[in-house]
Amino acid sequence: MIELTDIEKRFGDNVVLHGVSARIAEGNVTALVGPSGGGKSTLLRCINLLEIPTSGTVRIGEEALTFRPGHKVGWASVQKLRRQTGMVFQNFQLFPHRTAVENVMEGLVTVLKWPKEKARERALALLEKVGLAHKADAWPATLSGGQQQRVAIARALAPSPRVLLCDEPTSALDPELSGEVVDVLSQLAKEGTTMVMATHDLRLASKIANEVVFLEAGVVVETGPASEVFGNPQRERTKRFITTLTHH
Repeated sequence: MIELTDIEKRFGDNVVLHGVSARIAEGNVTALVGPSGGGKSTLLRCINLLEIPTSGTVRIGEEALTFRPGHKVGWASVQKLRRQTGMVFQNFQLFPHRTAVENVMEGLVTVLKWPKEKARERALALLEKVGLAHKADAWPATLSGGQQQRVAIARALAPSPRVLLCDEPTSALDPELSGEVVDVLSQLAKEGTTMVMATHDLRLASKIANEVVFLEAGVVVETGPASEVFGNPQRERTKRFITTLTHH
């Protein structure tokens, strides 16, 4: 279970999130959708504390941290919570000087201090899972965007995180290549991987998500099962947004 309670995030005088609360059940896939600048990516990054909330509480499983203005949370506490998450970024963020398998191994060896052989075994199994076992020794520069993103997904899964966080995982890809990534994430969803994704990709969200949170101007406008929010939205603002995405 992931629980966000009254999350506020300020950058100086700019309030990006206004007291956002959400609950994400274990084994569920939740899509954060909404117009650009609505706070989706910021909220996602508050879950694993790449952005430190100005105030509010973040809970992942048994670990919870409460934030308030002027109070600094200890680095050890941040790391404890962050290690329960895996992050997939919009632009892959692979190490260019490491092969695909070395990219997946990196966190296991450097952070978790796994022996190299054990880490390589885990990395190869994950590359096979995302359909890239044959590219294990390839350099990132020789891979397509879709392949790089699949390596990034394998890397995020390597330490067996409690939740996989995806920040616009298909937005840097053309439609054909994004299909590869949608298929991999769809398979992970079927296997019961808990995921939270910020996305503009209606195909991705409607195919994979169980729940949808629609954010605009840092406020939750509507939340509910994906079939209802996409098929029969209750709020006029949500209807307009879904219509725009569908036409697009």
